[in-house]
Amino acid sequence: MAPKPIASPVPDAWYPTLAVFMLAVGLVVTASFFIYEATSSRRNRSLAKELTTGAVASVFLGFGSLFLLLSAGVYV
Repeated sequence: MAPKPIASPVPDAWYPTLAVFMLAVGLVVTASFFIYEATSSRRNRSLAKELTTGAVASVFLGFGSLFLLLSAGVYV
C-alpha cells in the first residue's frame, strides 16, 4: 500500500480570496477595537469585550496572513 500524499483541505484557487477576506475582516475588527479604546472612558471599558475583540482580530489577521503567504507560494 502506497501512502497518500498530504492534501490541503482548501483548494489552491481559494487562497487569494481567503487572504483578502480574512485580512479585511481582521483590519475592520482591529479598527473597531481602537475606536472603542479611544472613545470609551476608563470606567466604562469592559475587559471581556476587549479580550474578545482582540482575539477575533488576531485569529482573522493570523489566518489572513497564512493564506496570503500560501497564495504567494510560500508554503509554511
